[in-house]
Amino acid sequence: MMPSLHIDWNVDPVLFDLGLFQIHWYGVLFATGFFLGYLVVQRMFVWEEKPLRDLEPLFFYVIGGAVIGARLGHIVFYNLTYYVLNPIEVFYIHQGGLASHGGGIGIIIALYLYARSRREQPYLWVTDRVVVPTALAGMFIRIGNVFNSELYGMPADVPWAFVFERVDAVPRHPVQLYEALAYGLIFVVLFLVYRWRVYPRTQQGEAQHGLLSGLFLILVFTARFGLEFFKAPVSDLVQVLPIDMGQLLSLPAVLLGLWLLWRVRRPA
Repeated sequence: MMPSLHIDWNVDPVLFDLGLFQIHWYGVLFATGFFLGYLVVQRMFVWEEKPLRDLEPLFFYVIGGAVIGARLGHIVFYNLTYYVLNPIEVFYIHQGGLASHGGGIGIIIALYLYARSRREQPYLWVTDRVVVPTALAGMFIRIGNVFNSELYGMPADVPWAFVFERVDAVPRHPVQLYEALAYGLIFVVLFLVYRWRVYPRTQQGEAQHGLLSGLFLILVFTARFGLEFFKAPVSDLVQVLPIDMGQLLSLPAVLLGLWLLWRVRRPA
């Protein structure tokens, strides 16, 4: 019998140790994803002749909503007891521990606050532009999870299984990379839909606000639902329900996405 193949992974999550300050792979990848996302939205603003002065506040609204929402989501949905006992670690974001569902909720609220003072940028117009680079940022964040050796998958007997040596000696599905690939593909799909359908119709005065937001919710959270079957459990909910917390939280997001698509397609 041939020996089982796997990939040994023992990369230090710290990229640079400057003594009192450390730079983590996760932080670098997180920042890279949002920087590239900024450039994507900037290009959209140029194409649609929107004021570039709005980019900076939009960027900070998105970053603030994503980070605060994702951190609170991770704490409340997955590990509340631990953080109640270790409150100082609530601020250890550089070590990972961000929940995409919470980040999504945070961005939704932040974009509402941004759009309510800009009549020329309706709420769903804004979300349609932001969800495109959000998928790209999600790809980089999941790669960052690999460097942190977190959110790993179930034990697996496949040639591409990872042994996260900082966790244990068990070959596991690199589900973080599965998810990163899914988000990268979703970014491409959303960008093409924007460039080939949404942008031309907007230029012709036939706006379809909500189309990209609906597609994003359906594609991202359907992918999340399916990939959760490959993830190691991170919530006790899996012991009492046939689905875990991540899948349970994905269902309303998919339903909201379907409603947005129905809203776009229904007769005026």
